[in-house]
Amino acid sequence: MKILLVKPYNKSDHIQPSLGLGYLATAVREGNEVTILDCIKERMGPEKLAEYVKKHRPDLVGLQCYTFDLDFIRVSLSMIKRDMPEIITVVGGPHPSAMPEKMFSAFKGHLDFLFVGEAERGFRMLVEDLAGGEKGHKDIPGLVWRDGPRVVVNERIFTDDLDKLGMPAWDLIKPEEYPESQHGAFFKQFPIAPIMVTRGCPYPCAFCAGGVVAGKKVRRRSVGNVIAEILMLNKDRGIKEFHIVDDNFTSDREYAKALLRRLKDLELGMTWAVPNGVRMETLDRELVELMKETGLYMVSLGIESGSDHVLRLMKKGTTVSRIRECVQLIRGCGMDVSGFFILGYPGETMETIKQTIDLSTSLGLSRANYFTYLPFPGSDSYRELEERGELDTVNWERLYFMNAPYVPKGLSRKGLKKMHRLAFARFYLRPGIIIYHIRSIKSLRHFYFLLRRFFNWIVFS
Repeated sequence: MKILLVKPYNKSDHIQPSLGLGYLATAVREGNEVTILDCIKERMGPEKLAEYVKKHRPDLVGLQCYTFDLDFIRVSLSMIKRDMPEIITVVGGPHPSAMPEKMFSAFKGHLDFLFVGEAERGFRMLVEDLAGGEKGHKDIPGLVWRDGPRVVVNERIFTDDLDKLGMPAWDLIKPEEYPESQHGAFFKQFPIAPIMVTRGCPYPCAFCAGGVVAGKKVRRRSVGNVIAEILMLNKDRGIKEFHIVDDNFTSDREYAKALLRRLKDLELGMTWAVPNGVRMETLDRELVELMKETGLYMVSLGIESGSDHVLRLMKKGTTVSRIRECVQLIRGCGMDVSGFFILGYPGETMETIKQTIDLSTSLGLSRANYFTYLPFPGSDSYRELEERGELDTVNWERLYFMNAPYVPKGLSRKGLKKMHRLAFARFYLRPGIIIYHIRSIKSLRHFYFLLRRFFNWIVFS
């Protein structure tokens, strides 16, 4: 069976490999011909994707889907099914996991199957059934399908033993061929590969829907399994830096320390980063020092707000005082700190936004990223807004971190975007920060991607 796995095109300037598609490729490549296509990297809009599919004629096209990808996927699937109705179409990812029935119904006629949650096992079973001519799909975990007029959502499962998933299909992903346009924008060494160490998140942050896909239980790969992947990436693919892209690598301190001690003993000379951030309460001095000794050069933290009131609304489980203590701990160990902040969370006022900006410029951070609040389907805040009837004004095609698709009561979109721009200006237009970032530019190509990212921020504003 010929299988094409697609990372959809969008206006994002983060051109980086898809681990999710890499794991799916590993799950189904035995006995099948599998290709991974990154439409952002290849600059393929819907028309070019349809041309690619028409040329290569896969039996099945699978696409990963975030809410921001909906328009691209809708147009792409309609083109594919119009010209090649025999091709089987499958979609999975955060958005379909949050609202499977609604999405499946909306894409009727263009979408054959959909997956909720982790799909490696279910996707393999579906491919096997399709190859064998099977029509019954009730035993495939996480599958959404049609039984006559009825939409059936099968029970999802989560894999406890992550080692059994194998490693992503790195030979199909080819991380060494990606440009200097990483999630964290800056880096120490290149080329870079993302890796997944844990899945699942037990924390109750109201703005996050991460648990919808990966569940609440944290599951970890064995230390030996992670180390084997790092060694392979370094020696076989020339990777000099890896990025741990899951959110809970440090949730078990002893596990994290054990992995880092093994890494330290190898003396690979690699650097690493945590671009999605780590939980502040999971850090202690020993762990932070091990991070630095093994090549971590910047700790990213989801600080989110400078208001204790808003932090409580977010169910963040921290306070401004604890945030200051954590940043001081990391900086005291000789590492830079990057902070993530949300502006315009439900219940925010102009005053709390100002408090967030003031905190961000007073912590001694090296970098700060300010995002406007997004009502992610599947998150607690989304459900609360839906119950209050406050989602009618949301422009879902603008569901991007810089777009301010939702505006709290008492504020205007114009006013929120003004504060968003002010936050960036106050933080980055300081002489010390400007010099720091100029010194962090690695090449002309890296400068080009930074300039493109800055331009996109202006456009989205």
